[in-house]
Amino acid sequence: MPRSGRMRNFIREYEESPRFEKLSFIPPFLIVFVEGVLLAHALTIKAPDLMVVELTLILLIISIIEIFFVIGEIHRHYAQNNFNKILVIKLDDFIIEKKERNVKKIVTDFIDYYPEYKNNRDEIYHTTCQIMQTHKEEAWAKELDKKLKSFLKRRKKKNVDVILKAFLKKYPKYRNFRIQIYDKTCKMLGESYKKS
Repeated sequence: MPRSGRMRNFIREYEESPRFEKLSFIPPFLIVFVEGVLLAHALTIKAPDLMVVELTLILLIISIIEIFFVIGEIHRHYAQNNFNKILVIKLDDFIIEKKERNVKKIVTDFIDYYPEYKNNRDEIYHTTCQIMQTHKEEAWAKELDKKLKSFLKRRKKKNVDVILKAFLKKYPKYRNFRIQIYDKTCKMLGESYKKS
């Protein structure tokens, strides 16, 4: 591993960058190599053409600048991903701690608690909505599991279709989730058969 901290950071950023950015980093180096060979050849011939040397040198400089732009883009992408990860972790912990259901109130309280995020209100809002949706889906899944387990304990017939029909008759709010209920019922019945 390189001793330079900047080089280590760049290698880590490069490894975590998307495949497209990794691939876009290769062509500038190939072009710099080819232009370096052309420049060396233009300078070593007996009567070097000044125009060829100048144009090759200009293209070499442009390629080096392009390499720095790609490095900057990789760094910006890594910084944005890192920012998003930290934001999601902090927001998730904050939402769990506050137990608030109003998105606007969560966003304003979060910005009051973490003033460094004041300029990122839109990102906080969207991330809060996503986290709350995830929490809602997790709560729904727990509630469904609990109701389905207690419902299966009381059933003598172990036919999945009959159980599904009876469950949906008893709990009509789950009608739109027929496939998920069917899958969960099959899993629970499979586990009960394994135990017995």
